[in-house]
Amino acid sequence: MNIRISFLVALLCISTSLLAQEKYTISIDLNTVVDDKVKVICKVPKVEAEEIEFRMPKIVPGTYSIYDFGRFFTDFKAIDTEGNELETQRLTDNRILVKESRALASVSYWIDDTFDSDKSNFIFEPAGTNIEEGKNFVINTFGFAGYLQGMKDFAYELHIDYPMGMYGASALDKVSTSNSSDVFLAANYFDLADGPIMYSSPDTTTFEIGGAEILIAVYSPNKVLDPVFVKEQVEPTLKAQHEYLGQLPVNKYAFIIYLFDTSPLSGKLGALEHSYSSFYCLPEIDPFRLAQVIRDVAAHEFFHILTPLNVHSEEIGDFDFINPKMSKHLWLYEGMTEYAAGLAQVKYGEMSLAEYLNVLEGKIAQSTSRFDDQLPFTELSLHCLGETKDEYGNVYQKGALIGMALDIRLRELSEGKYGVQDMMRDLAKKYGKTQSFKDEELFDVITEMTYPEIREFFSTYVEGTTSIPYEEVLEKVGVAFERARTEKELSLGHLSFSVNESDNRLIIQSIDQMNIFGKEMGYEVGDIIYKFDGVEIDIENYEEEFLAFTDRHQVGDKIQAIVLRSDEKGKLKKVKLKAEAIEIDRKIESSVMLSDNPSEAQLKLRKAWINK
Repeated sequence: MNIRISFLVALLCISTSLLAQEKYTISIDLNTVVDDKVKVICKVPKVEAEEIEFRMPKIVPGTYSIYDFGRFFTDFKAIDTEGNELETQRLTDNRILVKESRALASVSYWIDDTFDSDKSNFIFEPAGTNIEEGKNFVINTFGFAGYLQGMKDFAYELHIDYPMGMYGASALDKVSTSNSSDVFLAANYFDLADGPIMYSSPDTTTFEIGGAEILIAVYSPNKVLDPVFVKEQVEPTLKAQHEYLGQLPVNKYAFIIYLFDTSPLSGKLGALEHSYSSFYCLPEIDPFRLAQVIRDVAAHEFFHILTPLNVHSEEIGDFDFINPKMSKHLWLYEGMTEYAAGLAQVKYGEMSLAEYLNVLEGKIAQSTSRFDDQLPFTELSLHCLGETKDEYGNVYQKGALIGMALDIRLRELSEGKYGVQDMMRDLAKKYGKTQSFKDEELFDVITEMTYPEIREFFSTYVEGTTSIPYEEVLEKVGVAFERARTEKELSLGHLSFSVNESDNRLIIQSIDQMNIFGKEMGYEVGDIIYKFDGVEIDIENYEEEFLAFTDRHQVGDKIQAIVLRSDEKGKLKKVKLKAEAIEIDRKIESSVMLSDNPSEAQLKLRKAWINK
């Protein structure tokens, strides 16, 4: 009996030991920095193949750019179970072939950071890494850890030793911590890559929204930005988003913020979204100047807890870090997220209606003037790594406007009862974190959930080349839209004035932007406007007289002015100037404003749309 029990115990111990090895165990020592690099040691699961590739990502979710993170790891070694080094061959920046891999026990390499890289292909900092000995370590995990080919679904156990006095801010599951060591767990490589970590002196605050614990961690080299200030900026917006979502699909979330006291390599600022966190890189300037940026970016990034966390295609659900396949639904991932970020704020009191109309006005202007408005949005999405990459910025402009137009159409068809707010909840219920939709089926799925007319909407405005008819869409909710246009008008010359304090007359400060009429008149810098069109001009009457000029004259009329101009001795002399009145093209920007006399039906639909 005892022999049998002993045998079973031994068998159980062996089985447990084997199971314990079926994961990646990664060790990173932040206490030892050599030439701005740190060493990574990774024990790997049992390999059954004779040869296998160790891989670092070529691209990561949310970036839509090829970065080749393998460029930053060197001195790669593969070690067998006896402690001997195995033969390896570097195939590309991101792929290393390991020979005789059945005996593979671990790999090791040194990681260089990207923040101060002089590589020509720089990495946008929110997706990058930083090694600043004794001060700060930014560990976007996909820049430190890799995986074996075909084995990215194994669990990861991440051990990080760090200098005393630092704190590791992350939304990853931290299962063990001490004064100088942390252990994080992730179910697979995707979840590991989804969890950035930042080590620095503790500068954090926490609070609760809708049952979710919110962490804000800040690294500000000169202590310019305080996490409590950040909390004051984002908390009202997060409360509005909680009302919008009804129930948060996460129980924790981390805002991790790194401030540069010098210009970043990319010259950009922004953030990278993750399912349970977002990582920000911003300039270390007056926090009140940063406040609106923090609110706007945080509102967008936080909404990614809905998509792609709970609504995503197979291309994202089983992301290929080496040969990425792009989804055609950037209108959903980025566009709908951007739209929801603004909609939640206006709908639940964190933004006025006038402010929101200004946001829409700006997006329409940007979308139609800077980007190809006839490019099918599905094509933009599918080819954003290559031929359409210059159009990618439109996902935050037209992508959001697609969300707006879809929302109003759904509200119209449902008599105000159903919008994209409801649609996204229904999609999250249907799919959730573990189930992906098929890229080719999403439009039909949404149509089946909603109305037959919605399929035509997608075919026309998302898959097709037809521009969104903003006049028609916004008119349904009592909002008027006027497109940008060019009008002819009589010109005064397009001059820049200042005021002479001694006599309150206008002085020509600059002629850099002066047009052809001003050149025909012969204006010069320093001229004091004495008379124009027969009337003496000063600070009291110039606006009235200049406006009346266009009513009094037409093209071809003789226009006269008298200016006071300094001669070679510095004495002011009266100089007569004259030219024929001409028309100049004046561009009138597009505008979005409330309609003058909206109907009851329009007001009702607007109320359902934005609660205003």
